[in-house]
Amino acid sequence: MHFFQYSTIIAVCLFIMAGCTPKSSETTAGVPTDSSSPVAAEPHSHRSEGPHHGTLVELGNEEYHAEVVHDDQSVTIYMLDSSATSPASIDAMELTINLMHDGTPEQFKLAASPETGDANGKSSRFRLADAGLAEHIDDEAALPKLMVTINGTPYHGEIKHDHDHSDHGHSH
Repeated sequence: MHFFQYSTIIAVCLFIMAGCTPKSSETTAGVPTDSSSPVAAEPHSHRSEGPHHGTLVELGNEEYHAEVVHDDQSVTIYMLDSSATSPASIDAMELTINLMHDGTPEQFKLAASPETGDANGKSSRFRLADAGLAEHIDDEAALPKLMVTINGTPYHGEIKHDHDHSDHGHSH
């Protein structure tokens, strides 16, 4: 009988503790939930748009950012530094975007397309001409995720589209 009581107590404690775990940095937007609390205030502001007017994706603990820009036919990702203002040339030859389309997982590889200032063998820009990816990357149900390895460390982040299309060059 004691075993059942102890098992129940342990199960309840584990259930309560599971609900108290902090959210990972990957899924949090970095916005304090209670802006009146001085402890919750961020030491810096988060940019909502990248230098190319695209959607920003946080990678790691803001170690890098990726900026997603697209039109109806192609997707371009710019790798940016921790401030999301300057290009970050990386040694990756491709980036990967995973998403769901009609309940089926799809994977897209964006090839390195170095810009003029990128060091030899590195790139801060990645592109793919694929109308299907361009169409579905803004679909919330697609749950698009960006994956890249930088200096041997894998990073991934959710691509969350800003639905204000008034200042974007793409249409739906």
